[in-house]
Amino acid sequence: MSANPNSTDKPGRVSAAIVYLTIVFLLMPLLAIIPVSFTGTRYLSMPRGNWSLRHYEALLTNPIWLDSIKLSLGIAVASAAISTILAVMFGLGLWYVRNRFSTMLAALVFLPMVMPPVVSAIILYFFETSLIDVAPWIGFDSVGGVILAHVVVATPFALVTFMVALSQIDKRIDMAARGLGASLWQSIFWVVLPNAKFGILSAAFFAFILSWEEISVTLFITSFNVITLPRQMWNGMRDNVDPAIAAISVILISLTVIGILVRNLWDWQRARALAKA
Repeated sequence: MSANPNSTDKPGRVSAAIVYLTIVFLLMPLLAIIPVSFTGTRYLSMPRGNWSLRHYEALLTNPIWLDSIKLSLGIAVASAAISTILAVMFGLGLWYVRNRFSTMLAALVFLPMVMPPVVSAIILYFFETSLIDVAPWIGFDSVGGVILAHVVVATPFALVTFMVALSQIDKRIDMAARGLGASLWQSIFWVVLPNAKFGILSAAFFAFILSWEEISVTLFITSFNVITLPRQMWNGMRDNVDPAIAAISVILISLTVIGILVRNLWDWQRARALAKA
């Protein structure tokens, strides 16, 4: 049976309509947060003629929210940096050396990715509580302990992202560099890593996002001293349902949309430049 030469792979109007309706249906709960964030009341409700920016103002003036945002940013940056360095080092090791031991080590590193978050949280809780007397700076309810836990959670995802970038690099360029007299370290820093720079940036961004929004593990390993932004939002939802949660949610959604648009614009410009070349 011959294919119809006039047929295309583009979806029909009905299929496109179903897709768009599904997207709208999934986004409706997120869109409902926007008007709620402008309510003038002290509880979550839709504004009834009394639109207000008081809850956005609270995010900028309330020291509790400001401290949690600053703390989350610091922890996310530190966790992303450490996770990316570990992912790059381990990924290069897997790229250069492949044997049964490297496979076993890779399975061990990927274990937090496949393990349920609650199980990881319980393990990290007992591990960090045992460090209180030995190394309190990375023990329970400490900034170092949260960074350590986030590194454990984020490193497997950063490693996967970096390994995808390495898989697209032809090993013959490394062999050519070594054949021309470059040492192992020169080949890594001057040949391999420059060709995997977008993978490294993607791994760092992925690790940052995972640390920024992490809540399940953080709830187990913190108490009163370390209150990250997700932990503060959790406390607000559990205690008094602070409408400022809706305001910070709108800000996070807006940043996510802006990030997606910037990434799509970057890909479009890059594809356009390659098409002209």
